[in-house]
Amino acid sequence: MDAMQDTFVKVLRYRDRLSENGPSSLLYTIATNVCLNRIRSRSRDRSTPVGDDLERIAGYEEHSERALTGHFLDRLFAEQRPDTRDIAVYHYVDGFTLEETAKMAGLSVSGVRKRLRRLRETGLALKES
Repeated sequence: MDAMQDTFVKVLRYRDRLSENGPSSLLYTIATNVCLNRIRSRSRDRSTPVGDDLERIAGYEEHSERALTGHFLDRLFAEQRPDTRDIAVYHYVDGFTLEETAKMAGLSVSGVRKRLRRLRETGLALKES
């Protein structure tokens, strides 16, 4: 049920980028990618500091925690290129693979890796300060 909901959310989110050709094939492809990403996510080691932080941030419910998180994210993205936030959302939040993220961002896979590595390094430096 979660994968189905994620599929329709992706269709709605990117509706201006989609064509009307073969809508059932499009839904099937998106659903397949969502399910494969969920399977990959389960098998991935989530012990990296950034992964733990992202999961903790996503679970914040108190207003003060959300405010602090917003401040941290503002500082994190302040020194980054404007589209780095989109890349991070595509990959870390929406669960797109590096290849899919690169295609949507108009970059190479190595370019996406480089941006995400810089973002991770910045995040770790901010945590230490």
